[in-house]
Amino acid sequence: MTYKLLGKNFTPPDIEAKVTGAARYAEDFRKEGMVFARLLTSPLPAGRIISIDTSEAEAMEGVVGILSTEDLPQAAPPANPPLASEHITYIGQPILAVAAITEEIAEAAIERIRIEFERRPFVTDPLDTLVEGGANPYPNGNTLIRNAGAAAAGTTASGTDVGEIKWSRDAINAFRAGREPAGANYGEEWEIGSVADGFANCSTIVEEPFVTIGQPHHALEPRTGMAYWENGRCYFHGSLQSHTIAVAPLAGMLGIDPANLVFINEYTGGGFGGKIFPYPIMAVTGHLARKINRPVQLRITREEEFYIGSARSGMQGWMKLGLKDDGTVGAVDMIVVGDAGSGGGASGGSAAEHVSLMLQPETMRFRGVTLYTNTTPRGAQRGPGQNEMAAVLAPIFDKAIRQAGLDRMEVRHMNAPISSDTVGPHHTELTSAFMPKAIEMGAELFNWNEKKARSGQRNGNKVTGIGIGMGFHPAGASGYDGLCRIGTDGKLYMHTGVGNLGTYSYASVTRVAAETLKVDWENCEIVRGNTDRHLPYSTYQAGSNTMFTEARTNHLAALDAIRKLKEIAAAELGGVADDYDIDGARVFATADNSRGMTYGEAAQAAINMGGEYSGETYPDNLNDVTKRAVEGLAGTGLIGVVKDSRHEGMPPSMAIGFMEIELDTQTGKYEIVDYSCVADCGTIVHPMGFRQSMNGGGVWGVGMSGYERHVYDRQNGLPANVGLYQARIPSYLDVPLTNNVGAVNEPDPQSPVGTRGVGEPAQGCAAAALTSAIADALDGHLFNRAPVTPDMILNHVAQNGFNTGDLKTNTF
Repeated sequence: MTYKLLGKNFTPPDIEAKVTGAARYAEDFRKEGMVFARLLTSPLPAGRIISIDTSEAEAMEGVVGILSTEDLPQAAPPANPPLASEHITYIGQPILAVAAITEEIAEAAIERIRIEFERRPFVTDPLDTLVEGGANPYPNGNTLIRNAGAAAAGTTASGTDVGEIKWSRDAINAFRAGREPAGANYGEEWEIGSVADGFANCSTIVEEPFVTIGQPHHALEPRTGMAYWENGRCYFHGSLQSHTIAVAPLAGMLGIDPANLVFINEYTGGGFGGKIFPYPIMAVTGHLARKINRPVQLRITREEEFYIGSARSGMQGWMKLGLKDDGTVGAVDMIVVGDAGSGGGASGGSAAEHVSLMLQPETMRFRGVTLYTNTTPRGAQRGPGQNEMAAVLAPIFDKAIRQAGLDRMEVRHMNAPISSDTVGPHHTELTSAFMPKAIEMGAELFNWNEKKARSGQRNGNKVTGIGIGMGFHPAGASGYDGLCRIGTDGKLYMHTGVGNLGTYSYASVTRVAAETLKVDWENCEIVRGNTDRHLPYSTYQAGSNTMFTEARTNHLAALDAIRKLKEIAAAELGGVADDYDIDGARVFATADNSRGMTYGEAAQAAINMGGEYSGETYPDNLNDVTKRAVEGLAGTGLIGVVKDSRHEGMPPSMAIGFMEIELDTQTGKYEIVDYSCVADCGTIVHPMGFRQSMNGGGVWGVGMSGYERHVYDRQNGLPANVGLYQARIPSYLDVPLTNNVGAVNEPDPQSPVGTRGVGEPAQGCAAAALTSAIADALDGHLFNRAPVTPDMILNHVAQNGFNTGDLKTNTF
């Protein structure tokens, strides 16, 4: 289909403000009488508070107030509380907040607070708590038990409990050594077919352990917040990657009706999964502002952001993979021990989902257990489970393919998912999938047949490695609300409650409404960023979700507006609605296009007619957030509003990456010579935005497989990389200046414009291509790790005996 707006580049409306510095983030806002708050955080990895003496701090000039656990309800473990007292579970956990007229005074006051602690045993490695007799990170256990249904990967749900799972020392020793543990019990198990029968039909079988180490988000904008109260309403400036979906849970944290919360968040400086929903420290800002009856800004430092900013879950695992003679994946058996940190979630199920979809094994078994540790809380981070699995799966898959004497690209091509395939133990159907075509396009873009011949070629100390990797993430939801308004000025106002994470998808999806209503982009305005501007209940901005989900809502809201335009024209000009059509910001009779109305005239007529046309009435099935928005807009123009119905199946976002590296065997470092990637993500709505998603994801994939990780001292629980320098991310010097990017561009039938998201798999395929290339450069040697660091490479080259079978994590 040929579109006027979709598939074309445009300049999102917030670009100028970001470039000029006019964009205002939470930390930039001020309010008369505002005071500054600072946090006192735990110096212990595990313990409880016996007593607190704040008298000296409270007596200081300039100190306005203190918020402690006495002011906030304490949720039982494993919930991550805003302030901790009875259950301190990691170093850096907030204990109390001090408000003062300056940050310096607040810091000085914290130094005068005296706390008596009781220490408790702690663990930084999940296997240390899993072993019989091992310490538990919580007094009552070490594992997450769900009793309120499944939660999003990498998060905890309300109604979770702490339980206990232990393995025998023999089982732990076998697992640490890279073997299948005997007699172990798990929190989650499923099987597709019989893996025993599947392996019996395989001619090539490999068995490998693996470790992926968690990493902090380190969003450039820390989770600073500013809040104040007026007439019973809380005005909250925050940093989230979602917007209106956050209203109800944030209001719940503050103990108020959602109608009394105004959430302002026009710009967000990074989130990556750690800011999908309101996080506990937001409660501190709001409650402290109410307690002292003054505006409060709680600024989070870089070190505090490391502690409370959430992190990717780590995995320790084992995999057995079998190929049949022709390269078909006949069986996969995998075990994942997930590191949930403190009060977080693990992603073993999502890791298994990645294998299930991307390899399409004839039989498969997954066994997993989620364990807490006394490290920072873990949660969703760009492709939780899927992307870290991609990084360790690629070289294991390569090993099997090499042993079978087959081509790495061709085996991936023959096993790649298509639209008729399914995923997971419930055989979930796909909305569409064209991954074989993506692989074909990627191989051509990269020139696979020529490049693979360079594998292992040496130039002095440098050796060439060629890698290939696949990324995947579910990429869509439904059931949210769409809202648009045609003003009497003839403009189209597209109201959205999607957050502005910086990817510009918030703007791209609104163009679907403009396209459907055939309005020039210059005659459109995106209304967002402040719930007082009457925003609908929109999807969370995460999980490659926005494009598919909000393209549907914007399209349906525009269709509702078109229906009303035609009905208004029929009422004003005669005939029936089917006699009319739209174009050029007019509604007109198809038999005589001179007989019609401008959109502005129709909007005025809608106000005159009232009822559903002007928003005085609306569908009962709308979310309360949207109902309040429509009520606020009633009588201001023609209102298009609707709730999206549920779609069927999983919209998969997938990508394939090809990488050439030159590895220096004397330094353990490598240069990425070439990187090419192709996505299967439906119709491309915004080409420039798509390319930047692929590029940005690729850079982060390099970081995940080569640089970023948690490091803890297991003797005292102290982290060693709380800053950006110690948790280094890739720079321009570490990646190619340009990447080759492509898209299948086949429309998804359950999206009105065919689009799906792409952010997650863009990282996963790059992470996988890099680990594949490193192994290829070293004659197929498997580190079974993410990240693979230069010291590991040097130890291998020097034959210093780096033990890839020791499944230690969160350490050097």
